Amino acid sequence: MEREILPNGARYPSLKDKVVFITGGASGIGRSLVEHFHDQGAKVAFVDIAERAGNDVASELAARGGHKPYFEACDLRDVARLGEVIDRVGKDIGLVTALINNAGNDDRHSLDAVTSEYFDDRISVNLKHQLFAAKHVRHQMRRAGGGSIINFSSITWMLAEGDCPVYVTSKAAVVGLTRALATELGTEGIRVNAIAPGWVLTERQVALWLDEKGEQQIKERQALKRHLHSPEIARMALFLAADDSRMCSKQTFIVDGGWV
Repeated sequence: MEREILPNGARYPSLKDKVVFITGGASGIGRSLVEHFHDQGAKVAFVDIAERAGNDVASELAARGGHKPYFEACDLRDVARLGEVIDRVGKDIGLVTALINNAGNDDRHSLDAVTSEYFDDRISVNLKHQLFAAKHVRHQMRRAGGGSIINFSSITWMLAEGDCPVYVTSKAAVVGLTRALATELGTEGIRVNAIAPGWVLTERQVALWLDEKGEQQIKERQALKRHLHSPEIARMALFLAADDSRMCSKQTFIVDGGWV
């Protein structure tokens, strides 16, 4: 179910042959993003810190046919290397006209446990690279005549969850970043939006945090009484990257089954 491609899902002709750059594409929501864009006929390039898993995803999708995905291992805390990869994709594959800033980490932590070093690291993992990826891709999108940047936030900051304050801070900041970039880049034909997923039951989420209490929370707090999976998030990203959403910018799109 997690990796299912909706059989009767929408097809977006404008995504065919589009160069799409995705961060954190080796697992979870990121893997679903890579799969969905690949199956739309896009030229997908993606990065992830997990080199083996990333290579496996690229090989698996290449076997399906279509454009072979381009993968490079990259620690996104190294924003200089991230910029080098984006530049390389632009030269070797084509100008990037869709950027999906998906990568992040929602490790739980308490306020008392937060150190200055931990704070800086989590901001790098969940926020900083989104700004620098946009900075690097802007020049390619400007040359191409426009593009779409999709940042990933989360409903956790709206819910004011108390078990991960630095993560909540970073995901709230993503919304501010999105709005600021949308204003600055709009004159260049570049649209900037954010997606705020709810509790997406990836393999990691199920393994670490889905218990009886969590199932009860979903039943009580989510309007749609079924599990939320990665493909639901990927389908929103398809729309926001396609020309169909050409007048959507500066917005945060919530996909949470009606939690908030």
